[in-house]
Amino acid sequence: MREDVDGFLHFMAVERGVSPNTVSAYRTDLYQLVDYLADNGVGGSSGWSEVDDRIVADYLLKLHELGYSETTRARKVASAKSFFGFLLEEGVIAGDPTENLSSPRLGRSLPDALSVEEVAGLLESATLGGTPESRRDHAMLELLYATGMRVSELVSLNLDDVALDQGGVRCFGKGSKERVIPIHERCVGVLRSYLDTARADFVGKRRNAAVFLNRKGQRLTRQGFWLILKGHAKRAGITARITPHTLRHSFATHLLVGGAPLRHVQELLGHASITTTQVYTHLSNEHVRAEYDKAHPRAR
Repeated sequence: MREDVDGFLHFMAVERGVSPNTVSAYRTDLYQLVDYLADNGVGGSSGWSEVDDRIVADYLLKLHELGYSETTRARKVASAKSFFGFLLEEGVIAGDPTENLSSPRLGRSLPDALSVEEVAGLLESATLGGTPESRRDHAMLELLYATGMRVSELVSLNLDDVALDQGGVRCFGKGSKERVIPIHERCVGVLRSYLDTARADFVGKRRNAAVFLNRKGQRLTRQGFWLILKGHAKRAGITARITPHTLRHSFATHLLVGGAPLRHVQELLGHASITTTQVYTHLSNEHVRAEYDKAHPRAR
């Protein structure tokens, strides 16, 4: 049955052009479903035709008993729905056992964002030392906060994606969708300093088009960036929960607080739908409320 899953993954990657991260998530979810079916004696000679809505419901109940969060279970439901829809279109099954299946209800969780002061402290932390690493780290953090790009987009940047004279960078988001993001003069200066001096210490005599490299002269990974970020957050005394997306969230929130139109923030973030961007309006409204309570004489 895993062969059918692999066929679906190939279809999603090649025909639909979904990202490697999404394919990896599908693989994890669907292999887990296959293992559950095998453990329960389902999927013998009849294959996927043996799977009905009762079996799928039992599987979801098992996920709940195992303590998976609603968000994770919702993702696994979405994976199953996509897969069985594929099998139906391919004629492998006559009916979709997930047709009437609903996802767990999710509360909208607000993304974490740092304050302007915390971001300043984080960026200041990266300037300390005067080493090639500190110049690289400072350039990465300044660029993330200046553009709001995803960490995966940051580490995927190549030299020809950076146009410092024009004050912008080109990145490729989900579905390989290209967008060009402007960067302010301070960020241009920090990035130029890194590229003109420190990057050579990483690349040496090797040939590598990546903008951000590790000590081996290889493209920096998302995991590598996360370790760097956590280190600087600790040195800056930031106690709030921090993730690789923290600067992206902070970028969007601070722009909206500063009066940027929601549509402009949507374009900068590369969101396909404005409803995705609207979650940040809750954060900016909270900021406005806090400032109101501090400023209004009758609110204290």
